[in-house]
Amino acid sequence: MNKKVLIVILILIGLVAITAYINRDSLKDKAAMIDNAEITIKEDGEEISKVDFQLIQGLGEEAFKANLKSSGKDAVEHQYKGVPLKAILNWGEVNLEEKKQVIIKSVDGYTVALTVEEVLEEDNIYVAYEKDGEPLGTKAEGGNGPYQIIIRKDPFSQRWAKFVVEVELR
Repeated sequence: MNKKVLIVILILIGLVAITAYINRDSLKDKAAMIDNAEITIKEDGEEISKVDFQLIQGLGEEAFKANLKSSGKDAVEHQYKGVPLKAILNWGEVNLEEKKQVIIKSVDGYTVALTVEEVLEEDNIYVAYEKDGEPLGTKAEGGNGPYQIIIRKDPFSQRWAKFVVEVELR
């Protein structure tokens, strides 16, 4: 019995090592994107552009309030600064007419699927980079950024995404 458990543990350790080796370049690329404050925009799996902080900020930053609801706690209103996601997509001249989903990917692997209708809705989905007058900060700094997707019409904040590095249109 003990030999079987030991063999299973060794196999699992081997699989983890192989997976880490395979994904090492992807993790380096994502870490560089966080360091450079870039978001990659993809369409059907192909990269079509990258946007950085200066470009995003230049698209018409807006200050807005949103309620952050953490599990087991009351919602707390915060002042954010960012730009609507649709402004970034419009800049990239992305044709949303034939698309059904906008997939948001974070450096930690978290993924959120949004409908095109949600993205196009006024005053709803923002790419935020500031909270209560302070930059969001990176994951390494204990922050939520440099970018966070805020869905203002999500009453429980469950679909918000921290550490955003990629937006894919499908």
